[in-house]
This record gives sequence, C-alpha cells and structure tokens, in this order.
Amino acid sequence: MPIDIGIDEKDRQAIADGLSKLLADTYTLYLKTHNFHWNVTGPMFQTLHLMFEEQYNELALAVDQIAERIRALGFPAPGTYKAFGKLSSIQEDDGVPVAEDMIRQLVEGQEAVVRTARSVFPAVDKAHDEPTADLLTQRMQVHEKTAWMLRSLLAK
Repeated sequence: MPIDIGIDEKDRQAIADGLSKLLADTYTLYLKTHNFHWNVTGPMFQTLHLMFEEQYNELALAVDQIAERIRALGFPAPGTYKAFGKLSSIQEDDGVPVAEDMIRQLVEGQEAVVRTARSVFPAVDKAHDEPTADLLTQRMQVHEKTAWMLRSLLAK
C-alpha cells in the first residue's frame, strides 16, 4: 500500500538515508560504550563502569527509535555490522585503551553522533518532517549532554 503522509518518496528516501547513518553511528557508539563498560580498569573503575552502563542502555533504546522512524518513512533500516561499517563515521578500535582514552573516544563518538544528526536537518526541513526533527533534536540534546559529562571527567 502506498505511503501518503504528506512527504513525497524522494524526500522520505533522503531522510531515511540520513537516519540510516545516524542509526549506524548510534549502534557503533553503543557497541564501543558496551565494550568499554566490560573492559574499563583503574581508579575510576566503579564510576566509569556504571556511567558506561547507563550510556549504553540509553543508546540501545535510541537505535530502536531511529530504526522505527526509518520504517515509518517506508524504507528498510540497516541492521548488520557490514551495513553499519559502511555507514558509520565512528571508527572502531583494536585492543583495550586505558580509562582516560576510553573517555576521550566516547566524547568523540558522542560528538560524531551530534554532527550526523545535525546533517539530516536540511532534508527534514525541506520536507517539513516534524516527527523526524523532534527525534533529531532529542538525540542531539542527549549526546551533547553526555559529551559534556564525559569531558568533565577529563578536567584537570
């Protein structure tokens, strides 16, 4: 059945493509955060272990919201490591960094997700897609706040 939500297919496709990149970045950040939760060590272990758990749980919920928005626009959501690897702007790392480097990498990842979300706005604005604009705004607020909190741990 055709989709008739007031946004033409070409615009829905452009938005879905941008959201697919956001989904890939969010999932990659989720995986990195979960990995760091498992592997963090050192004097800040308890604080970081709990903080990373809170963050990866929030990201797990976010990937579902983003994927469901892509589906509501009428397109399949990417859902494989292969697809995420091609779409994500966040690099995965080998090995286990020290706690302070974990924090730095997560700040960079949070900021990358914000940049990706921000990049979708021109297509969203053009199509007057308020539900996606709301989703993007909420995601940006979460990631900007999380980046600030992580950066605060690095202050000397």
